[in-house]
Amino acid sequence: MSIPLIDQSKEEKLVTLTDVSWEQFKGIEAQLKDNRKVRLSYFSGMLEIMSPVGEEHEFVKSTLSLLLDAYMREKGIRFYKRGGYTLEEPGYASGTPDESYSIDVKREVPDIVIEIVVTSSSINRKDLYKPKKIPEVWFWKSNQMKIFHLTEDGEYEEVNRSKFFPDLDPAILLRYIAISDQYDAVQEFIQAVRQ
Repeated sequence: MSIPLIDQSKEEKLVTLTDVSWEQFKGIEAQLKDNRKVRLSYFSGMLEIMSPVGEEHEFVKSTLSLLLDAYMREKGIRFYKRGGYTLEEPGYASGTPDESYSIDVKREVPDIVIEIVVTSSSINRKDLYKPKKIPEVWFWKSNQMKIFHLTEDGEYEEVNRSKFFPDLDPAILLRYIAISDQYDAVQEFIQAVRQ
C-alpha cells in the first residue's frame, strides 16, 4: 500500500546565527518571549530562529499526537503528555520539541520527544536532547518516521521501533497521518490496533 504524500510547507523561514553566547541567546529569547510564532533553538554557540510554523507542520504534529494517545489508551499504557516545553542545559543547549511524553511515570525529563521537521535545521536536533538524556527522539520528515534511541554510551542510534512501543510499526502511523480527516484517521487507526 502506498502512503499519500503530505505537501511540505514553504511558509517556514529559518535564520541561523553562529558565535552566539548563551547570554546573548537568553537576551534574544527574553525579547521574543511573547511571540508564539517564533521558535528558538540553541546549541553550543549556534542559534536558530524559525518562524512561522506552517499549517502542515501543525496538522502532522496534532495527528501524530492523537494517534499515539489513542494507541496508548487502547494498549493500557499509562502516559503523561508533556507538550512542547523547552528542555535546556544552561550554557549549552536549548530546544523545544513539538510534543513529548513520559511513559508509565511522570518524570521531570520526558521519555520521548517528537520533532516534526518541515524546514531543515543546521543544528542536529538529536544533540539538543543528549544533555537531558532523553531516551527516544522521533522525527517525522518528508513522510518518513525515524526513531532514535539513546544508547548506554550516550549516543543516539536509529531503531526500527520504539523501545516503549515494540508492537507499533511506524509505517502504520505514517499511513494514518496521511489521512486528511483527523477524526477518521484516529477512528480507523483504533480499529486497526484492536485487530
